[in-house]
Amino acid sequence: MKSPQVCSILQSIFFVLLFFTISSAADRTSGQDFVQCLIRSSSTSISKAIYTSQNSTYTSVLKFSINNLRFDTPATPKPIVIVKPEDESQIQTVIYCSKKHDIQMRIRGGGHDYEGLSYVAQVPFVLLDMINLRSINVDPVKATAWVGAGATLGELYYYIGQKSDTLGFPAGIWSTVGVSGLVSGGGYGTLRRKYGLAADNVLDARLIDANGRILDRKSMGEDLFWAIRGGGASSFGVILSWKLKLVSVPKIVTVFEVERTLEQNATEVLHRWQTVAPRLPKDVEMRVAANTVWKNLPNEPQKTVQDDGSGSLEDSKTVSVNFIGQFLGRKEGLLSMMNKRFPELGLEAEACTELTYIQSILTFSLFPADASPTGLLNRTAYKIPFKAKSDFVDKPISREGLEGLWKILLQQDPGRTNFLFTSYGGKMAEISESAIPFPHRAGTLYMMYMRVRTDGDTSNAMKWIRGLYKYLTPYVTSSPRAAYVNYNDLDLGVNNLQGPTSYKQASRWGRKYFKNNFNRLVKIKSAVDPGNFFRHEQSIPPFS
Repeated sequence: MKSPQVCSILQSIFFVLLFFTISSAADRTSGQDFVQCLIRSSSTSISKAIYTSQNSTYTSVLKFSINNLRFDTPATPKPIVIVKPEDESQIQTVIYCSKKHDIQMRIRGGGHDYEGLSYVAQVPFVLLDMINLRSINVDPVKATAWVGAGATLGELYYYIGQKSDTLGFPAGIWSTVGVSGLVSGGGYGTLRRKYGLAADNVLDARLIDANGRILDRKSMGEDLFWAIRGGGASSFGVILSWKLKLVSVPKIVTVFEVERTLEQNATEVLHRWQTVAPRLPKDVEMRVAANTVWKNLPNEPQKTVQDDGSGSLEDSKTVSVNFIGQFLGRKEGLLSMMNKRFPELGLEAEACTELTYIQSILTFSLFPADASPTGLLNRTAYKIPFKAKSDFVDKPISREGLEGLWKILLQQDPGRTNFLFTSYGGKMAEISESAIPFPHRAGTLYMMYMRVRTDGDTSNAMKWIRGLYKYLTPYVTSSPRAAYVNYNDLDLGVNNLQGPTSYKQASRWGRKYFKNNFNRLVKIKSAVDPGNFFRHEQSIPPFS
């Protein structure tokens, strides 16, 4: 006879298995009902746009635009249904059926969501994959472009370059990033100090709201148009396309890179950079990449060094501090200006390369400068598993603070981390904090981005980056400590997905991204989507 304790354990196991069996059956039923709703309700033939787990191509479609491989595991929750709409009416159908069957919807463009929120949910959900709606129409005479929500930056840059060698758009650097997600969170790149953010240069937009209406700037009103340019458009609707204002760029630009290690006075040069870079002329942008590197010669074996807890710099590793930038002009003008403004850098002609503007885009996306621009059309380059965080700095970090940062970076082996300092100033400081939801403007010296690879030992990687973030607390903005919404970070706080989220709860993360602009975003959300159909872990909530 089994003991009562054994019977109790077996009974518990039975009910757990029964729960998962019923849940799986319910998911299958809701998925089938949802698909039938799509087919019955669509005014066009939607069947070919629908993918369920029964489709042989379901997995490849899902994985294609997953860029953070931390969310490409067997344990990662998968969508009940994937829909890749071919026309706008099919999106209206997905919204209608999602509301009818109470299934949450996630919207994916380029798939660079840092926390996977555009293609992962902890509740049953449908994935709306916008990849087929990526038309780009460039008007070089009017210097504008209409860009579909499924397009990437590489595709946008390529088609601008096909029409003009003196037009550009002030968006991001990495070519596989989706245009829509980047613009809706702000979006910065090499032209930020000259022209501001991508969201600062939007003229119009088309979206579908929670009621299935297709709206443009005039019909949506200025409040909603304000919100989607930097406030995260996925909180308010499905973006169909953006009308962008293109900007003037010279035919020839100069890119440059100067490397300094800790042994080459890198700390002192970076300390000086903090106050020089934000005050340089708008035609210059300069970022700094700080990474751990081996001191070993290439033919010597690499060493894995354990942290001895003393905080001393290990003999086999050092920190490489690379000053990387672009000047909108010829190198003679750059050298003359930098030797006067920033002689500590020691910029020389050999470190400068003159390129066409499209070639500069290729180099910053890690292509060879002489590569074909068609490489920008590749949507699947460079996928890794990672965790990232961001900070903003309004006062220079002391030398001692930087030295403490190097000690933390040296705890990781080369190739595991990436730490970037991105200078502000110029046009960024001239635009009001309330012009769009992105508030990090005048007074910001630079933004910091930190990333760690999570392959191998996810737990220790997460512990390490959270420790780094804690270390930086005294050196970054406060009240609130700020973060960049496009580098979304669930450590900052999350919403309830299956019930109302209070304003106080959402403010934990919302004020870090948007400061006082968060209040206006909540008011707009309450007006345009009071039922909170468009929601995820860090979506703008309506007032409860």
